[in-house]
This record gives sequence, C-alpha cells and structure tokens, in this order.
Amino acid sequence: TIESDMPLLEGVDVNVPSTLEAAREAAKSCTRCPLYLLGTQTVFGVGARRARWMVIGEAPGQEEDRKGEPFVGRAGQLLNSMLEALGMRRNEVYIANILKCRPPNNRDPKPEEVACCEGYLARQIELVAPQIILCVGRIAAQNLLKTQTPIGKLRGQRFSYGPQQVPVVVTYHPAYLLRTPAEKRRTWQDLLFARRVFEDAQA
Repeated sequence: TIESDMPLLEGVDVNVPSTLEAAREAAKSCTRCPLYLLGTQTVFGVGARRARWMVIGEAPGQEEDRKGEPFVGRAGQLLNSMLEALGMRRNEVYIANILKCRPPNNRDPKPEEVACCEGYLARQIELVAPQIILCVGRIAAQNLLKTQTPIGKLRGQRFSYGPQQVPVVVTYHPAYLLRTPAEKRRTWQDLLFARRVFEDAQA
C-alpha cells in the first residue's frame, strides 16, 4: 500500500488522504510549486471511482484549466472515441494527469513540478485501484515509468507500476494524433494490445 511505500508521498502535504475527494481537496490547497499561482484551478481527475481502466496524460491545457476536467476539447473528444472503440464510455474509466496544474503556454512539465505532484497521482492510482493503466504521450509515460526511453520503444510492451504491479501500456497522446493522423493505425494496435493485457490480467 502507499502507507508502506511512503517515498511516493514524501514532502507532499496530503496526510495520506483516504478518499479521492480528500485527495482532491489536498491538491486544491497545494502550494508546493509555483504553478498553483498561474492557473485557474487544479485539474485533479474525473471518472469512475473504482474504474478498471485508468488513463494518465501529461498536464492540463487551457481548456482543461478553464473547465477543471482533464482531456476536454478536441483531444478529449478523440480520447473518448479511442475508449469507445474499446467498448468503454468516458465515465467508466478514470482519467488523470501527471500534473494537476497547467504549465504556462502548455510547456513540458519540469522535473521538480512532477515530483511535487507525484504523491497525488500515486494516491489516485491506489484509491482507484485500476486493473490497467493506459499512459498517453511521451511525457506521461516517461514520468510514470521513470525512464528516458522514447515513446516509440515503449509501445507494444507491458510495464508495471507500484507495489500493486498494475499493468501499464503506452500509446500516443490524442493531441499528437490530431497533428499526425497517420499514427492512428499504430495507436489502434496499442489499444488492442492494452485490451489483451487487461484480459490476461483477468485470467
């Protein structure tokens, strides 16, 4: 459990919240990095509290910051379509980001910002207890898996996260697919692979 794996929460003043609501409130009052001064609100996470699938992205963008919900706008619509292709609705999964606050101009998260948010994400994962994590995008995958390996080499593999050894599969970010539609075919392969990994975990 997270309680027995405290390095994940070191330095994060969340007092190991026992519910997603408590963790959300702790994140809303977080002042550990300057990003809290720049955005409109924290974007904690959304979806089923005990989802079997968890989707983890990079950080809130302008629309997400305004609405307080991850993956809205065109990228969110494409993510919804990706989930529907697997037979799932958005409200059946849990969606979160590496960062809970928007970096200025949508720049990449800094390592110290990721470190400040790491405990919140770890707690989300433990409380939701997903049976698979789908990491979308290079930033999310490299930070969650603690690697610098390019996303092209992370695709098509089964990784594990945390003490619970939650299966992790990596694919491209929907925003990248909007810019590079030719990669949608590979992303569909990733989604099918993720479904196989999920089904294997049920066996």
